[in-house]
Amino acid sequence: MAIIRIHTGSDGKSHFADVVPRFEPRGDQSESAELIPGSGIVIRRFDPKRSNPWHHAPGRAAVFTLSGAVDIEIGDGTVRRLGPGDILIAEDLTGQGHVTREVGPEPRISIFVPLP
Repeated sequence: MAIIRIHTGSDGKSHFADVVPRFEPRGDQSESAELIPGSGIVIRRFDPKRSNPWHHAPGRAAVFTLSGAVDIEIGDGTVRRLGPGDILIAEDLTGQGHVTREVGPEPRISIFVPLP
């Protein structure tokens, strides 16, 4: 996965810069890095065998899956699998919440964009 920044240099011309996220462990079989400092936009990498029991979304967010896959279970037992190109709008801030189970063999990489 490449993250490429395009910006204007002091010469007035456009330039490419490779962005290498500094992932930090979260202690839950995942790691994260802020994609753009101060933006709240986070890139997360999840271990392919990770499972997270019932929990709420920590805040409203659009979650873009870039690679890997995850099964998400809701209160009535329905399970949906999200993979590359799928977008989840996470808004279950109260109530029972949901369960996530990573679906290997590769890590899931997702971008979390906070919503107002």
